[in-house]
Amino acid sequence: MRLSTRGRYGIKAMFDLALHGGDTPLPLKAIAERQEISEAYLEQLIASLRKAGLVKSVRGAQGGYLLACPPSEITVGSIIRTLEGSLAPVECVAEGEEFAGCEKSNFCVTRGIWEKIKDSIDSVIDSITLQDMLDDYEKLNMQDNMYYI
Repeated sequence: MRLSTRGRYGIKAMFDLALHGGDTPLPLKAIAERQEISEAYLEQLIASLRKAGLVKSVRGAQGGYLLACPPSEITVGSIIRTLEGSLAPVECVAEGEEFAGCEKSNFCVTRGIWEKIKDSIDSVIDSITLQDMLDDYEKLNMQDNMYYI
């Protein structure tokens, strides 16, 4: 499984909103510059994230985008699924889909493997929140500022 730029850039943009936004709306231009993402592409990603209820927009001269809820309530999984769709390694184990294309699915040995892979991926991405990323960022920056004698 490989994430496309949609998923990778979406995570970067949401992290940027969590880190720099708070209660202040951020213009897309600022996020695009900091994260080195095309502003036009970022508009597409933000539109999907807004439709999913992960971000909200504020109109006006001081407008921009904010997280729709606290960073502790937004998982990496919710962002990736919004932008990428299902992360199942094969169709027969995709979320919410009854796969009727394979007549052997009820007794397929490999299907169990695909389910375990999917469950493992889901477990990891659903256990990491934007707040966890903020905490990791803070720890990394603290290490840069440590002086040893």
